Amino acid sequence: MVHPQAYQWPEKDFSRVPYSVFVDPEIFTIEQERIFHGPVWSYACLEAEIANPGDFLTTYIGDTPVVVVRADDRSLHAFVNRCAHRGTLLVRSTHGNARDFTCVYHHWCYDQRGKLIGIPFLRGLKGKGGMPPEFKLGDHSLRTLRTAAYRGVVFVTFRDDTESLHDYLDSPMRRYLDDIFAKPIEIIGYVRQRIPCNWKLYYENLLDDYHGVLLHKFLVTFGLSRATQKGGSEMDRRARHRIVYVIPSEEDTVGTQQGYAETTLLDEGLYLRDPSINEYREEMNDRRAVLLCAFFPNLLVQRLSNTLATRQIRPRSAKEYELYWTFFGYADDDPAMQLLRKKQINLVGPGGLVSMEDGEAGRLLQLGINGDFADAHSILAMGGRGEIPLVGHDLLTESSVRGFWRYWCDLTGIGPQTGISAPGGVHRAAAAE
Repeated sequence: MVHPQAYQWPEKDFSRVPYSVFVDPEIFTIEQERIFHGPVWSYACLEAEIANPGDFLTTYIGDTPVVVVRADDRSLHAFVNRCAHRGTLLVRSTHGNARDFTCVYHHWCYDQRGKLIGIPFLRGLKGKGGMPPEFKLGDHSLRTLRTAAYRGVVFVTFRDDTESLHDYLDSPMRRYLDDIFAKPIEIIGYVRQRIPCNWKLYYENLLDDYHGVLLHKFLVTFGLSRATQKGGSEMDRRARHRIVYVIPSEEDTVGTQQGYAETTLLDEGLYLRDPSINEYREEMNDRRAVLLCAFFPNLLVQRLSNTLATRQIRPRSAKEYELYWTFFGYADDDPAMQLLRKKQINLVGPGGLVSMEDGEAGRLLQLGINGDFADAHSILAMGGRGEIPLVGHDLLTESSVRGFWRYWCDLTGIGPQTGISAPGGVHRAAAAE
């Protein structure tokens, strides 16, 4: 067991994070128990992926394999993808349609809700073998998860005492899901990648507005996201989920020239032979060409220009995670929009014009922090220290990263003293020792 005293948190406002939490296998084990199997709602899939009775999809919650099913009565169910007999991975396909699920090893069979309904030779053969008389099928069903959906986005939790999904998402996040999923959607396709770094480094990346206007040269050069454009962010009341947006049409052009003058990021000599890769066709009357919604612990919902996607984080070990992208559009998209969405998928994904750098940044981070760093830590001070504001109008901030760490510490029991809550739901950290 890892003890909080084993990790040095120099400050109590979560502006310093020890590197050890990104490399320790024991921390990874604790996260599976207290976060992914804890009192949180994890993203599983989109209802559009299991639209018909009998449709199923396999996924991971943390490092646990899970099956999500739409039963014949159209209800949603989820269970651990592990046969109750000997622990074999039960469902091997990524998706499909089935009335029941049979283990390839010994042919134990389960219904769409994970209930054990059949065993070969249950009572033996010709009076020999078989299960003991007291064995009952109903006592050996699969581990089921609570399942709920909001606006067609399916979440699951391992805990019966987890707050309702409605409350867990909180009003700011629900409002943005209301907008993005206001119409029926259609799945376009998938990509996935393995990245050799700790999953929390990527979640930090999703919350870190500071890197977005510096690391991604494509965004800066072609005007999708610059520090001098209008933007902002909003968090739920516990600072565990976050929304960030950018309005490229509102920009301080003089400030752009001055701010990026000493960098190689703004290269006005470059141009796009096909500018539509960067085109933004207004859909929601909000002019937000960049809209990223991060949901603790494993989901990002993105709108980057007109490419729409979910990104699911699937931790594999203390130093590796899988990122699973699901791209979608609206059922009423005209042909021009369908083409535009497919073209703009090239902005993101493993080789994306924008997000390719995120995978490499994660790899470099993990290489840099590997080893024994009992005293070493990261610095999260951009945007100020102390209070964690729930609403911001500045893209140069790491406040939401500190919000992530506050909630991570609350769940794991590892970290500095968490201080007290100030009025309005803003966290006021205890004074540093």
